[in-house]
Amino acid sequence: MTLRLIPYLVMDGNAREAIQFYEKALGAQVLFSQTFGEMPEDAGSLPSEDVKERISHAMVKVGETDLMFSDTFPGQPHQSGNQVTICISTDDKEKSKQFFEALQDGGQVGMPLQETFFSPAYGIVTDKFGVTFQIFTEGTEKGC
Repeated sequence: MTLRLIPYLVMDGNAREAIQFYEKALGAQVLFSQTFGEMPEDAGSLPSEDVKERISHAMVKVGETDLMFSDTFPGQPHQSGNQVTICISTDDKEKSKQFFEALQDGGQVGMPLQETFFSPAYGIVTDKFGVTFQIFTEGTEKGC
């Protein structure tokens, strides 16, 4: 079983700019980047023009550390304190379920743990301390 905790930065439309900044400032290497406009059509509703160029998911490497990014959809809440989440990435679906259930005790589910086009089991939960976790089960895609 693999298990990693990965910082995940949620931006308000400036993820691409942040990634470019970290490339220069920290020598970050972009491993993956996808816009909402590049997502598969069966992933949900088609994004409007103002959303298509926003980053739906990106992963960069800084030294030995992975760092992930995404932008919010316009109008989606974005406030200081929720722009950084912790992604728990594992290749064990049952372990993902255990983590999700444990973290939701006294907390709040943002997205139920479920199969998605990018993961066999993915969900978002904010624990009772206000820390938001993305639970990502590795499948064919890399990262939360």
